[in-house]
Amino acid sequence: MIASTVALARHGREHGYAVPAVNVLDDISLRAVVAAAVQASAPLIVQVSVKTVKQLGTELMTTTFRLAAQDVPVPVALHLDHCPDRSVISDVVAAGWSSVLFDASDRDLAQAERETGEVVAEAHARGVDVESEIENIVGVEDGVGSDVALHAYSVEELAAVADRTGVDLLAPQLGTAHGQYTARPVLRPDRVRALAALTDRPIVLHGGTGLAPEDFRAFIDAGVSKINISTAVKMAYMKAAAAHLDTARAKDKWDPPTMFREIQRAVTAAIATHIDWFGAAGHAADAIASGVGLAGRATGVER
Repeated sequence: MIASTVALARHGREHGYAVPAVNVLDDISLRAVVAAAVQASAPLIVQVSVKTVKQLGTELMTTTFRLAAQDVPVPVALHLDHCPDRSVISDVVAAGWSSVLFDASDRDLAQAERETGEVVAEAHARGVDVESEIENIVGVEDGVGSDVALHAYSVEELAAVADRTGVDLLAPQLGTAHGQYTARPVLRPDRVRALAALTDRPIVLHGGTGLAPEDFRAFIDAGVSKINISTAVKMAYMKAAAAHLDTARAKDKWDPPTMFREIQRAVTAAIATHIDWFGAAGHAADAIASGVGLAGRATGVER
């Protein structure tokens, strides 16, 4: 079933787990991550980067997601990841996606707050949830972001801006970074705990790939209830493709559908591991019973 992002994240916070929010690249990876969620009976948030939605087109991405998610026995949301581009935000809001991340981390605080409020008004008018990032999380992901920490604020400022703009989820700096780690990060679950004491909005962890299971648990115990995974999907996808191509070259036997199946198996296995680490397995039925669906919304991803 197709679900609300904020409803899933709230359910995770109330029940002590984090919803895996997994970036997909195409229909192969989309089916793979949905299969992992179904196997584990876990809630899932499917995420799409600006780069991917521009490549595939909003209509095709929306339709592909709807066909992959509408009849599965787990709740699945569709989320636009890291988007500073207001025109892309408007496109997916009009298409009725579950949520968008408006990334205003490249703006100064006054402009970030003003534009975030505008995005919230536009999205909420169509029943779409909004995740907010006004501090920049270090690292470049699919062409969006910065390797330098440009803007950082106190947890009190983050909570106050969230209250004034009416956003649904918060993505603060927590010591993580996008991409692969080259050194041990200095993680900040204490910052999650401080922010959770100031707001009941779900808190999102970006840059999850590469952390240890005990790191995830510390963040979840502190109050994180949505964890983003992207690099792990890309690594599983490309390594499976590379291994298949090595074999195909050696045997001079070329069969793309076999490669697609091997990619799907590899991505499913990678995400199944993260679902287990996040404590999300087995929560699909109670999440559905709690009313996380989007049934009744007149949108492209309506159930």
